[in-house]
Amino acid sequence: MKWWEVVLEIIKVTVPALIVFLTVYFLMKEYFKKEYNMRALEVNQNSRESVLPLKLQAYERLILFCERIRVENLINRLTGMETTPEFLKSAMIVSIQQEYEHNISQQVYVSGSLWKIVGLAKNQTINIITKTHKALPANATTEDFKMILLHHINNTENPLETALMAIKKEASILLG
Repeated sequence: MKWWEVVLEIIKVTVPALIVFLTVYFLMKEYFKKEYNMRALEVNQNSRESVLPLKLQAYERLILFCERIRVENLINRLTGMETTPEFLKSAMIVSIQQEYEHNISQQVYVSGSLWKIVGLAKNQTINIITKTHKALPANATTEDFKMILLHHINNTENPLETALMAIKKEASILLG
């Protein structure tokens, strides 16, 4: 046998084997790629299903937070403490801070911009209470403070309404 016949025999065996190998390689590569994408989609779907209830619960808790720190609701909850306007102001601010701290973990489940809106609403509510208290006459009673504060809240844009609208809007986007 001559050398070129040996080379020709090697080529006859090698080329078909190489074609089969490359065909199998590319088919398997595509198969595993599709399998990986299917598994990733399945994992993503499962995580979305488990996170959705937590996100909805976070929106519910933030709405409850906004309702609990409304000036009207704070006054109703803290009524019965016949005391000075200064004490009522402090009790309202402490109550707002406690509610906020109780719900601080909800920021994990909502967007950063929504959390900022909620924090801003909390701070603006505290500012309204503080400014109204500072504007009280020296001889004002607790009842005067409550009435002036309620009047001020009812006649200005309530920051909590803005926060509630933002919460509802983000929740509706999540629900589709």
